[in-house]
Amino acid sequence: MIPQLFVEKIDLGDGRSITIETGRLAKQADGSVVVRMGDTMILATAVSARTSNPGVDFLPLTVDYREKFAAAGRFPGGFFKREARPSDSEVLTMRLVDRVLRPLFPDDYHAETQVMIQLMSHDEEVMPDALAGLAASAALAVSDIPFYNLISEVRVARIDGKLVINPSREELEKSDIDMMIGASMDSVAMVEGEMKEISEAEMIEAIKFAHEAIKVQIQAQYRLQEAFGKKEIRTYEGEKENEEIYKKVKAAAYDKIYAIAKVGSAKHERGAAFAEVKEEVKALFTEEELAADGDLVSKYFYKTNKEAVRNVVLELGVRLDGRKTTDIRPIWCETDYLPRVHGSSLFTRGETQALATVTLGTSREANQIDSPSEQGEEKFYLHYNFPPFSTGEAKPLRGTSRREVGHGNLAQRALKNMIPADCPYTIRVVSEVLESNGSSSMATVCAGTMALMDAGVQMVKPVSGIAMGLITDGEKFAVLSDILGDEDHLGDMDFKVTGTADGITACQMDIKIDGLRYDIMEQALAQARDGRLHILGKLTETIAAPRVDVKAHAPKIITRTIPGNFIGALIGPGGKVIQELQKATGTTIVINEVDEQGVIEILGTDPAGIEAVLAKIASITFKPQMGEAYEVKVIKMLDFGAVVEYTAAPGNEVLLHVSELAWERTENVADVVKMGDVFQVKYLGVDPKTKKEKVSKKALVPRPPREEKKE
Repeated sequence: MIPQLFVEKIDLGDGRSITIETGRLAKQADGSVVVRMGDTMILATAVSARTSNPGVDFLPLTVDYREKFAAAGRFPGGFFKREARPSDSEVLTMRLVDRVLRPLFPDDYHAETQVMIQLMSHDEEVMPDALAGLAASAALAVSDIPFYNLISEVRVARIDGKLVINPSREELEKSDIDMMIGASMDSVAMVEGEMKEISEAEMIEAIKFAHEAIKVQIQAQYRLQEAFGKKEIRTYEGEKENEEIYKKVKAAAYDKIYAIAKVGSAKHERGAAFAEVKEEVKALFTEEELAADGDLVSKYFYKTNKEAVRNVVLELGVRLDGRKTTDIRPIWCETDYLPRVHGSSLFTRGETQALATVTLGTSREANQIDSPSEQGEEKFYLHYNFPPFSTGEAKPLRGTSRREVGHGNLAQRALKNMIPADCPYTIRVVSEVLESNGSSSMATVCAGTMALMDAGVQMVKPVSGIAMGLITDGEKFAVLSDILGDEDHLGDMDFKVTGTADGITACQMDIKIDGLRYDIMEQALAQARDGRLHILGKLTETIAAPRVDVKAHAPKIITRTIPGNFIGALIGPGGKVIQELQKATGTTIVINEVDEQGVIEILGTDPAGIEAVLAKIASITFKPQMGEAYEVKVIKMLDFGAVVEYTAAPGNEVLLHVSELAWERTENVADVVKMGDVFQVKYLGVDPKTKKEKVSKKALVPRPPREEKKE
């Protein structure tokens, strides 16, 4: 017997719709749904443990998103035909969903929770990542897991001035906005995307438009929840509390923390002062009390610390390092720091430092994208590394983290639209974060801009970035420019904005409170613009414009296009011609066939080598024109003529027949030309009798008058 199916439909208002169904698949999960748009189908499940692990004081939430190759009717690439570790695009989708869900679970819920989202069927007209947040929330909605504030996510684009929800990939290519927005009914929780230099007002308009669409999707989840039969939320053991201990900790610590916070100090100095206060607080308790309730003492100290620091900002307008809310930390920059890389820069802002490098290559070095939902390549990509020493810690390295993938993607999106469309290079930027106390992703954007200009990449405009924070008690609020790491942890918002002098190129926002007002968001964006322009000024003081050319040790790239029928001649049998040419000239030659044309990339550091390749190409593709004169050189003497080579195209040979040497009868070829002679000939086309090309020396000199016969 087929189980009963419960279905809700969401009308997107333009003939497209989304359906959410439950009751048929994965019924042993605490909650499961299938979300469908077109022929794209996503299965989302939610499972949470019934008990918490002792000593866990956080939510062990895992959000996992995977795309199955069968969904697109494709086989996985590689030797083992099986899906393996998640791709970067899958990791980015996981992060998009996690960042919206995580703050909306109860603060005292610490049971291990797993939300799994799987692409089961893929429609090329539907981008599945825009449906993942809706699917995750709907799975939680039909479960008994404590999750009270349903959410959804949508992609918003602007095509020909019109805002569109969840466009196709083809439509997105025509858009100047690509943003993912996650929100509850009441407030926006997450924004991430890239833009082509839009204004702050245009960004707010797009967010509001997306929020209205999200509200419709959340209402559909409530209808599904009601039809399915809303489950009673499970009971769980919350955090241990002790009001008496809290009052004792606060009384002992609040004023001391407040005094430290309002003075302004460096990270390590401040950390040591706070640690000293904590030890003083712990000294107020016996060893037996600490053994029983030491975790509560630490918890309440952190709570008191957070309250005191936030109040210093709200009441005095003073931040932990002594700055005012709009102040940017001191900045110093340097380019060309590493002598042998193709481009480099060092960007230091306060206690955050990023070293960026640029490597230039051919299309062969493009980053290949091969996933069920997307295939293609990136000729510009950025990698971000965050080693533990950057925060003064010692931790084992376990491969690239989700955070590193996400921060690198944000910086890449910030810069990529400022790489000119006709740039012949494949470009890889790598950011090594050497110090971190504040936004290292925004430091990466700044360092990346300078490294690109140092490498001679002709950027359209330089880009800078800034991270904004927020502290609010519900009535008073303070928007903080260029936030510290502590301000990120203690604050209510992390809002990163990048852009040129003329507009926003990328953003990433995470809201940690319900009900963020749009007027606060507008102030944050306006304040971010001022800070961004200040930082941009520091970058352009260091390097005002891209270098005119790449560095002497960096490869130069020259592109040429030849007719497709010459590709084989340039490659040669078994690749012999091109391999020998690369070896002789010290270059790298890449040939791509595009629209029946051969697009040739020549990469090398020696100008003479590049010129030699260009000469070879000219030689192979040389086609003399009827009636034109060309310089030739004699390379072989024959009884019936001379073999000559076009000097403009070495290797292109043609027979100069004895009858075309001179108007007078020539008995001996050597009487007119000799080996090595250079002279002009006229190209006469293909001889209809011999079917061979024909040239003439005599055709370029006047014909002598005929002698009259004597009577």
